[in-house]
Amino acid sequence: MKMHQFLQFLNQQLTHWRRQYKTLRRKGKLVRSPKGKTHRRELLRTMLKNVFLFLSKTNEKSKRRKQERALRAKVKSVKTKSSICAVGLDWAYKQRYSVILAIAVVSLTGIIGYKLYNQTQLRVGHPAPQTITAPYTASIEDQKKTEAERKAVSTSSLQVLMLDARINEKINENLQQLLDDGNEIRAVAGAFPFFDPVVLSISTQRYLRSCSELEWQALLSAVENSKNQQQKRIGQTTPATPNQKRQPRITSKSDSQSLEKTEPVDFSQNTDFTQAVAELESFRLTTSEKSLSLMIAEISQTRQRYIQATTKLLKLETVSTEAVYEESLLLDLSDVEWEKTQMGIHQSIERILTQGIPKGLPKNILQDAVSLQLQTFVPESAETLAKNLLLAVLKPNLQKDEEQTRQNAQKAAAGVPPVMVKVRHGEVIVKKGAQITAWNFEVLEHYHLIRREIKWQELVKLGGVIAIAIGIFVWVERHIDYELRQRDRLLVLLLTLSVPGVIVIGLPYTTWSALGLLLGSFYGPTLGLTVVGLLCPILGISLDMSKAALLAGVGGGILGSYIAQRLRSREELALLGVAIALTQGGIYLLVKILIGQVFGSTWYIVFQEAGLFALSGLGWSVVALGLSPYLEKVFDLVTPIRLAELANPNRPLLKRLATETPGTFQHTLLVATLAEAAAKELGCNVELVRAGTLYHDIGKMHDPLGFIENQMGGPNKHDTEIKDPWKSAEIIKKHVTEGLVMARKHLLPTAIQAFIPEHQGTMLIAYFHHQAQQMAQSDPSLTVDDADFRYDGPIPQSRETGIVMLADSCEAALRSLQASTKSVGEKRSVKDVSTEQALAMLNNILRAKWQDNQLVDSGLKREEMSQIAQIFVDVWQQFHHKRIAYPKLKASSTARKS
Repeated sequence: MKMHQFLQFLNQQLTHWRRQYKTLRRKGKLVRSPKGKTHRRELLRTMLKNVFLFLSKTNEKSKRRKQERALRAKVKSVKTKSSICAVGLDWAYKQRYSVILAIAVVSLTGIIGYKLYNQTQLRVGHPAPQTITAPYTASIEDQKKTEAERKAVSTSSLQVLMLDARINEKINENLQQLLDDGNEIRAVAGAFPFFDPVVLSISTQRYLRSCSELEWQALLSAVENSKNQQQKRIGQTTPATPNQKRQPRITSKSDSQSLEKTEPVDFSQNTDFTQAVAELESFRLTTSEKSLSLMIAEISQTRQRYIQATTKLLKLETVSTEAVYEESLLLDLSDVEWEKTQMGIHQSIERILTQGIPKGLPKNILQDAVSLQLQTFVPESAETLAKNLLLAVLKPNLQKDEEQTRQNAQKAAAGVPPVMVKVRHGEVIVKKGAQITAWNFEVLEHYHLIRREIKWQELVKLGGVIAIAIGIFVWVERHIDYELRQRDRLLVLLLTLSVPGVIVIGLPYTTWSALGLLLGSFYGPTLGLTVVGLLCPILGISLDMSKAALLAGVGGGILGSYIAQRLRSREELALLGVAIALTQGGIYLLVKILIGQVFGSTWYIVFQEAGLFALSGLGWSVVALGLSPYLEKVFDLVTPIRLAELANPNRPLLKRLATETPGTFQHTLLVATLAEAAAKELGCNVELVRAGTLYHDIGKMHDPLGFIENQMGGPNKHDTEIKDPWKSAEIIKKHVTEGLVMARKHLLPTAIQAFIPEHQGTMLIAYFHHQAQQMAQSDPSLTVDDADFRYDGPIPQSRETGIVMLADSCEAALRSLQASTKSVGEKRSVKDVSTEQALAMLNNILRAKWQDNQLVDSGLKREEMSQIAQIFVDVWQQFHHKRIAYPKLKASSTARKS
């Protein structure tokens, strides 16, 4: 190879030299020049130099070629490696469904079975596999003893008591009832003292009112005798017998009648009797006989009232369980003393209740406390009565403050130092075959001698259960109308992982409400209920969590899954969050009631937890509402709420469509009306059809006048300016590509973008195709390729886009039929002329679309074509119904009226 290159180079040099030699010879320089020899030397030198340069260049070229070969080898190896990666990625893409299933099984198993990663081989109660000794000396806490001491301190800590306002209120009510009874009895007895104490002392009035009838008669006789003796000037009285006793009081009229039959008794030894006679005699002497008679009459009335009051008091003592008025102390008090007594009782009981009466207080201590309080506020003569009243109503009013007592117990327990046990180096912790105790386990744990392992068998079992649950999910997915993409399956997995993930981090208030609300809103109630229903038993078996909390969360998730997709606004979703909160709190409380925890001393804790579960349900619902728009964007989802927002005519793209292409916008509204009616009858997604139809022709904004509906009766640019069916077809086809560009620019969902190309499918642009064929007939040099006049597709891939394709084609036909009907004559109505004609025309159009294989991938059935045609005609009739023909006015009458 090198020799060939050298000879080629030499040939080129020789040719050069030959040309140079001929030139020099022609000029005569080689013969006549004295430097001819020198010139030949220079030529030889040049030749040798060129040979050297050639050889050096050859070496450089060989080196360069070696580098190129090495570089090619590297590139080839990189390509090989990249091809391996490409193959791997291609395989992963083809097997993406299985990959996602594997990821789901592994991730769910990994999170739910997190406790199986670090399990101990040595367990309490199991025999030790070998004798284990302490590797070094250490002080180790004996947790069992420490816990026992702390428990003892906690139990012995003082209880915190709190006043029970309800008990205090009840005690005051009972006391007031007793005082009201006393006031009623004293009102029957009348005022006391009933006479001027200066004339009759309080003690004499008390005696005169309460003495027996026999004593009263004897007293009257004594006063009368005193009067007679005074008149006869006799100053001595009959001596009384020394063994005279005070007679019992008369409480009824029959007693007094029986006593009247007995022999007279001498009461002169009775001090009260003697004093009463003396005071009455003194009153008679200082006043007159008439005044004395009036006084005696008043005393007699007072005695009658006193007897009535005593009778009522006896009845009250018979009815009452505690006889607080068993003596006549109530009636012996004066009115002033009674008022002071009532006020003192209220003050005393207020102090006693404020200080509190604990349960188990000895009765004598309470009596001493009551006596001590009454000495200050109650007259001495009323202390006994007041004491009876207070002891009758007082009862313990202090109850245990559970929360404060628990906190005090915790503080007391926290102050107990841990019990430390010193384990020396080489000391036997547990012998081979001996049962491992709790203390042995603590020591082994301290020395890190506990052997830990991953429970692979349990993990495999858990993975099997999760795989079965995922299999059920896949089966349900295959039987629902909604077809999930890989991104949808990934989102379902992430939302599902959020529930056990929150539990793993230690938060009992899980994301059930957010899970149900988002899944139900995105994918419908069937899928949401399936996920919640499958996750509930797995978490209940695998994780240590409260069954009440689990059922409460599941209830909220079920409610959110079932209702979310039926709602059409964010406000309704917010109200659903409130309903979920009430459901979670109510279920938690109901479970606690069924198991009886509400009726214990910790009832308020149960209500507090129920409230927290309700708040957690509301909180996670708010989080779900906040995340929903972002998830819709990231995972390209369309929900009824988002579709309603996209169908808002105030959206920028739709406002541009209405402004720049008014004819297209009107066409769009009519197509949307037709498509919605068909979608509703066929059970399709009406919201998706509505929104997709509104955006299906946005590409016409790139050249509004290129479409006849926007020309407003003006000249058709295809006939006046373009005059080329191929260019015209390109303009018509471009509204699909431009529409996709606009849709992507405005971040419309993929489901909405699908309406733009699929509503045209691969249909033929018949008008310009016919023009091209006519031109080809007149000019044989022209050839017509159908591909130039067909849309690029794809054909409709869903029932919704298929319906819009049919509605788009039929709307133009119905519009043309309407125009032709109007041109026939005003005397013929739309109904009479065009109903059967319109239905026949639409059936022909739909049949043509079906025969053109435009609907093979849409999911629409052949028998549904006639149903769709009938729906379109019905809607068209509603828009173009028959009107009343008004009579024409004659010119003369019109002129007169004007």
